[in-house]
Amino acid sequence: ADIDIGKQNYSWADKYKPRKPRFYNRVHTGYEWNKYNQTHYDQDNPPPKIVQGYKFNIFYQDLIDPNLTPEYKLTVCKDEKEFCILKITAGPPYEAIAFKVLNKEWEYSNRYSFKSQYSQGIFQLWFQFKKYRYIWYTSTS
Repeated sequence: ADIDIGKQNYSWADKYKPRKPRFYNRVHTGYEWNKYNQTHYDQDNPPPKIVQGYKFNIFYQDLIDPNLTPEYKLTVCKDEKEFCILKITAGPPYEAIAFKVLNKEWEYSNRYSFKSQYSQGIFQLWFQFKKYRYIWYTSTS
């Protein structure tokens, strides 16, 4: 969800109209087939879907300084600890944009489709959450 971060005044506002960038994002959902879900669910009766990651594509076509790279910053919500605010800033004439995402650990490997790149006026931030595997150890005493 897009978050309102308030009104801001800029020195370049008389020359360029400050505006929010265009964007589209995807929430990657799916099933978690852990041992419990494998036992209690099947393909015809699947477990509840969970959020597995996000894909953000933000368009900065008219940046005043095209050498500036957009940056993102995560801050945990004060009232809801299971969510955090993902704030993306790029520079004039664009205002910062913020999204409310789940507060889970990210998988930073390219193998799991992590992407944070800015090219041809498009900032792409794609990430998936880490999947924790359960490993049962048996003691040999």
